[in-house]
Amino acid sequence: MTDQIKNQIDRHLILFLEKRKKTYPFRSVHPILFKSIKDFCSRKGKRIRPLLMALSYKGYTKRKKISNTKLYTSCGCLELLHNFMLIHDDIIDNSDLRRGKPTLHKILAKTVKTKQHEKLGTDLAIVAGDIVYALSIDAFLAIDEDPNRKEKALRYLIQTAGFTAMGEFIDIIHGFEDIRKIKEKDVFLNYALKTARYTFECPLTIGAILANAPQKDIKKLSRLGALMGQAFQIQDDIIGIFSKEKKIGKSILSDLDEDKKTILVCHAYKILTKSKKQAFVKILKKSKKTHTDLINVQKIFIKSGSLAYSLIKIQKILKESQNILNGLSLKPAFKKQIWSALSILFKQSKQIADSYHIFFKNYNEA
Repeated sequence: MTDQIKNQIDRHLILFLEKRKKTYPFRSVHPILFKSIKDFCSRKGKRIRPLLMALSYKGYTKRKKISNTKLYTSCGCLELLHNFMLIHDDIIDNSDLRRGKPTLHKILAKTVKTKQHEKLGTDLAIVAGDIVYALSIDAFLAIDEDPNRKEKALRYLIQTAGFTAMGEFIDIIHGFEDIRKIKEKDVFLNYALKTARYTFECPLTIGAILANAPQKDIKKLSRLGALMGQAFQIQDDIIGIFSKEKKIGKSILSDLDEDKKTILVCHAYKILTKSKKQAFVKILKKSKKTHTDLINVQKIFIKSGSLAYSLIKIQKILKESQNILNGLSLKPAFKKQIWSALSILFKQSKQIADSYHIFFKNYNEA
């Protein structure tokens, strides 16, 4: 079921963009504008956000007939919102790659011949990102539902964009803050705002709102989404240090270069002895890290128990999330599909855990 829905979401996303090519003045602006937006937004991805919205809606709705065209077009709003955020995030991080291909600001840097190609690419990508955000709201409106619920869900979607930007704000500040000032609770606030809200909480919640789900279930879905976002971001931080460049589609040194304050970093700093803390901080403060620095940081996270600590946290969160999902009044088939879609995201956690002989339950088989 999930593969079929994802394929339909992909198809309707492209159809939506092609239709908007006619209603927005893309052609009169510049040919690269629409082409670059379409190419960037159609790159292969997990499509977890629109998938969760579709499953939540279908799992709660009592309507006998649903327009899948309108539903999947509306669900595509979350993929567009995601891409809007990625475009701006890549500019902030000065990334060269996204999903194994050049970032949008690198592509748009070639729009006009100039000595200021970096500024050109950045400026144009910021604007292109804003257009993708407008398209996201436009796509959401496609769904045929009760106007009051539609307004409530749209408000939640817009708030989510604001929450995520606040998370990015915290993330940028943390990148410049001294590690001694960052506590685990600060990291989790960042996770909640930057990742959890728009990746899990918003899709599950707005799908349920639109389908007129019970209020108690909507609250539980919000909690479920918040938890899954925490676990997913912890995993993302682990992958950023312990995975391979080919798998993550960007430089393996990017997280280290950005001096990200993660659970791994906070735990290690708390556990390390004074002399080892100094050596750790010395690496973190380097303006340009090397692969040797990466290997040394990996060793620090392993020997300090920070890797095991983070993987255990993920497992605790997954267990609590599974219990919440089991208590929902969602249709059983969709409950099963939602858990399958969520748990499979943690395949890499198990692979990394196995590589370092750390126990990790296979929740996809639960």
